Amino acid sequence: MSEKRERPVQIILRVTEREKAFIHQKMAAAKTKNMSAYLRKMAIDGLILNMDFSDIRRLCNDVGKASGLINQIVKRVNSDGRYYADDIAEIKQKQEEILRKVHIIGEKII
Repeated sequence: MSEKRERPVQIILRVTEREKAFIHQKMAAAKTKNMSAYLRKMAIDGLILNMDFSDIRRLCNDVGKASGLINQIVKRVNSDGRYYADDIAEIKQKQEEILRKVHIIGEKII
């Protein structure tokens, strides 16, 4: 027994070889290999965004590391009531690194 298709209606699209090659280039840029899904998405929504969040992931990782450093310092301060100039300098350095990366990402977006 044959299965019923989720999308039983077929639309035929005729293109030139050049147009087909261009569609394949656009599909590769969108990181998709399924032409049916790609053409359906483009026909319905008209736009496919392929975002690279690697810079933001690295920034989040750096923020997490800085947060861990601050937590370690706070625990030590809470236990013996002291803090050191090196601790403050290290926090400032991490903060400057994060702000520098935020500015770099901001420039890429604009």
